[in-house]
Amino acid sequence: MKKRIAMVMALMMAASLAACGSQDSGSGAASGSSAGTTSESGGSDAAENAGGASGVEDGVLTIAMECAYAPYNWTQTDDSNGAVPIKDSNEYANGYDVMMAKKICEANGWELEVVRTDWDSLVPGVQSGIYDAVIAGQSMTEERMEQVDFAGPYYYASIVCVTKKDSPYASATGISDLSGGTCTAQIATIWYDSMLPQIEGAQIQTAAESAPAMLMALETDTVDFICTDMPTAMGACAQYEDMTILDFSDSDDGFVVDEGEINIGVSVMKGNTELKDAIDSVLSTMTEDDFNEIMDEAIAVQPMSQS
Repeated sequence: MKKRIAMVMALMMAASLAACGSQDSGSGAASGSSAGTTSESGGSDAAENAGGASGVEDGVLTIAMECAYAPYNWTQTDDSNGAVPIKDSNEYANGYDVMMAKKICEANGWELEVVRTDWDSLVPGVQSGIYDAVIAGQSMTEERMEQVDFAGPYYYASIVCVTKKDSPYASATGISDLSGGTCTAQIATIWYDSMLPQIEGAQIQTAAESAPAMLMALETDTVDFICTDMPTAMGACAQYEDMTILDFSDSDDGFVVDEGEINIGVSVMKGNTELKDAIDSVLSTMTEDDFNEIMDEAIAVQPMSQS
C-alpha cells in the first residue's frame, strides 16, 4: 500500500513539473518570438503585444505635432487661449489641432499630453507606439494609409499657392500663369511632392524643412511663391500682411487633387481600431461648418510669430 501511494505521489510530482516546464517554455518561446518579430515589423507588433488596446488605459492620450505649423499648431510661452503644456518643456502648444484634441479627450474622459517632434518623425513615432496618435494637419494620402490608420477627416483643406502682393504672379488665375516662377513647399508633403510638379515650367527649389521655413523663403524673396493648404495660407496672410492667396479651386487651370490629399486626418497605429473608433465617435458628430468655425478661432488667436 505504501509503495502504491509513493508511486502515485511520484507521478503527481512529475506531472506538476512537466506542467511548469511547459508553461515556462511556452512563455519563453512567446517572449522570444515577440522580440524577434518586433525587431522586424515594429509598430504593428506593438499593437499586437498590447492586445489591440487603444493605448489610453492610463487615461492620457499622448499626441504628437510639430508645434510649428500655424494655424494647425504652434508653440507659445504661456497657457493663454487654452494652450496646453508641451511635454518635457516649459512651453505650451495651441492651434486647431490642440483645440480638436481637447474636444476628443473631453468626450472620452481622457487627459491630453502633447509631444513636440519634427514632421518626418510623426509617422514613425505613431508606428512604434511612442505616442498614441498624430494630430498635426496630415493629409490622408494613400501612401500614409499604408503605414498608419486614420480617423476623420477632421478638416477639409483645399490646395492653394501664396505669393507677395506686389509679385508679378499675384494676378495669376491658374497654375499655368505660374510657369517660370521659383517656388517651394514643406518637405514630405503633397504640396511639394504632388502639386508643384503640376506647374509646367516652375523652377522648384529645395523643400523647406518646416512650414515657418517655407513662409520665410517667400517673405525673404528666396522664391516667388509657395504651395500649401488653405488654413496654412490664411494663417500666413494673418502673420504677413504683404502676402496674398492664389486659389485656383474653381478654375479649370487648377491643381489636380484626390480626396485623400485634401482630407486631413488623425493617424493612429495600424490596426488600433479601438482608438480610431473612439476618435471617430467624436469627429462624426461635427460638420464642416464646425471645423471651419474652430479653424477661424485658431487663426484669430495665433501669435504673430511662432517657433
